[in-house]
Amino acid sequence: MPPALDTFPRCARTCLAPLALAALVAGCQVLPAGPPGPASELDDDPLAGAPPVERGLDARGLSGLLTAELAGQRGDYRRATLGYLEGAERYGSVALVERAALAARFSNDPQLLTDTAELWRTLAPDSEAPTRLLASLALQRGDWPEALAQRLQVVARGGQGELVAFVELALGEGADPAPLLELMRRHLARPGADEHPQHHDAELATALLEVAVGDTTSAQRRLDRLADRSPELPALWLAKTRLAQEAGNHTLAREAARRGLTISPGDPRFILMLAQSELRLGNIGAAEAQTDALLESRADNQELRLALARLYLEENHPEPARRLLLPLIGEDDTPAQAFYLLGAIAQAEDEIDNALLYYRQVPPGDEFLPARLSAASMLIEDDRLPDARAFLRIERLRHETYFADLVSLEVELLERAGRPDDADALLDRELERTPNDEELLYLRAMRAWEDGDLEAMERDLGRIIERNPDHATALNALGYTLADLDIEGRLEEAREMIERAHELEPNNPAVMDSLGWVHFRLGDPERALPWLERAYGAMPDQEVAAHLAEVLWELDRRDAARALVREAVERYDERPVLDALLERIPELAPDRSR
Repeated sequence: MPPALDTFPRCARTCLAPLALAALVAGCQVLPAGPPGPASELDDDPLAGAPPVERGLDARGLSGLLTAELAGQRGDYRRATLGYLEGAERYGSVALVERAALAARFSNDPQLLTDTAELWRTLAPDSEAPTRLLASLALQRGDWPEALAQRLQVVARGGQGELVAFVELALGEGADPAPLLELMRRHLARPGADEHPQHHDAELATALLEVAVGDTTSAQRRLDRLADRSPELPALWLAKTRLAQEAGNHTLAREAARRGLTISPGDPRFILMLAQSELRLGNIGAAEAQTDALLESRADNQELRLALARLYLEENHPEPARRLLLPLIGEDDTPAQAFYLLGAIAQAEDEIDNALLYYRQVPPGDEFLPARLSAASMLIEDDRLPDARAFLRIERLRHETYFADLVSLEVELLERAGRPDDADALLDRELERTPNDEELLYLRAMRAWEDGDLEAMERDLGRIIERNPDHATALNALGYTLADLDIEGRLEEAREMIERAHELEPNNPAVMDSLGWVHFRLGDPERALPWLERAYGAMPDQEVAAHLAEVLWELDRRDAARALVREAVERYDERPVLDALLERIPELAPDRSR
């Protein structure tokens, strides 16, 4: 992102004066001097005979830019973006498209920001900023291949793609390594790729991906070649350590980590990997010596102590983990995760009451609900269901902001315990006390839908919508249900609800799926197709796949439908909607003859 964007925190506070706007597209045509014509001529358009404006601002351009500025001042960032984009396209102005990108960042419309970045790249093909922005947007929507492709474009222009860091993040988030590896290998095969100053970054990233797909032979050869050329790279020895750990060769991993420490003394990454290798070799004392040395230089680092404790727990060594965590308990700012991990350790050692004490001390935040779930599940597994319910009831009284969440949690646990009637009774009782709790009404509606009770579902969703007409989730749920059941005489009503949900949440893929499905039910598969394609691109689950495949089949795109079904069958272990589709249309099965 260029400085022009980063130095302005809010679009509404950075609006240019109208004269400055004109300067952005300088060259405004000057009106000709001279007296006006006869009065009769003034009755018509006075500029009717003027030559066309071929450069600079005309009335339309100036009006559009002023409208964009005023929209930005009012906080209407979408309208501001569209105004700047129109001006940028009209005048080929990079400055205006940069302003459009700034406004779009605050519009809460990822597609608008993507379109803006695409235009920016068209107008400024040598700039890295729009490509980096597109990579970031792809990352936000979980499109790892596209994010990598954008980063590789930056690298191809001579920039830094930080590819190893990207691959580590992708693998940590569970991204499929195969398409990423294909992109990396294609990138390295380009003429002159090995002359890039950051070529080693690409090689290391590729090796990590090769390890992830199980091609350890290729990864080892790649790292060995790199070690011959650049043996002093810390990242090389990190990759070698990981490769050895993946291969189960913990002795070799220990040696690689030690080599890394000689190159980068005190590097916590190598110390952690060395400790992990020692643990896997059964050398608990050596591992603790490494982690103690690491803590000596970072005594006040709570996050490091937590990370080390997690390492010991992952390797099934709870006692060293407990010793690391206990010093945190006496501090005023004890991390929530310390209580949570100590609770898990006590639970694993069947210290039920001790674990319960720790779980109850987890404060509001990310670990709050997982701690209560763990505590209640632990009590149920110990054949103490009444105690679990009493615990959750007390927690609802102690933490009112989590009231609906804790009721939902208890409902889920009762369902798991084979007590659905108790779950229903709990919901009914709590809704008698708080009859307008939208979260509980929605939960009860979904339970009614699972039981096939459409009337009860519609009653609860209707109560939500009546009190909150802008509840997009309820609108979409009811509209989709009416469309999916194809209830006679109610499809238009369903369409209206789903369209309202789309107005409220235009980028919600579940709503896009509903919109496509209701158009299909209304007999318009052509109109349904783009909505379902967008939904599947953003949320590729088995239900959307089934909807899209059926629409493709209806449009006589049989090969595309079968290809989609083949992909979905391979991807999803559980696929009830897709299986139901194949029962209705057996010819869709990918192994059927055409």
